[in-house]
Amino acid sequence: MVHVRGGYVYIMSNPRRTVLYIGVTNSLLNRVNDHKNGIGCSFTNKYNCTDLIYFECFGFIEEAIKREKQLKNWHRPWKIELIRQKNPDMVDLSDTIEEYR
Repeated sequence: MVHVRGGYVYIMSNPRRTVLYIGVTNSLLNRVNDHKNGIGCSFTNKYNCTDLIYFECFGFIEEAIKREKQLKNWHRPWKIELIRQKNPDMVDLSDTIEEYR
């Protein structure tokens, strides 16, 4: 996987899609693996947020952080609409990250 020098903003969810977690990272594949293995985030571990359902790439980590803050302030319906634009069935994208870049 080619790494973007900057970063990613991403959304994880539980299998029933009732919980959304928005995060930022400089290594999406590693961070998603951490979430799947219950490492590093008590919230995603507690609510079983193991599925990557959305992500965006940025050239600079500061841009990813700014976007993360913006998305965290959005209402849930807006977040769902954003996710469905890129991932209509809200499937786990973790095995197909390259296809969606």
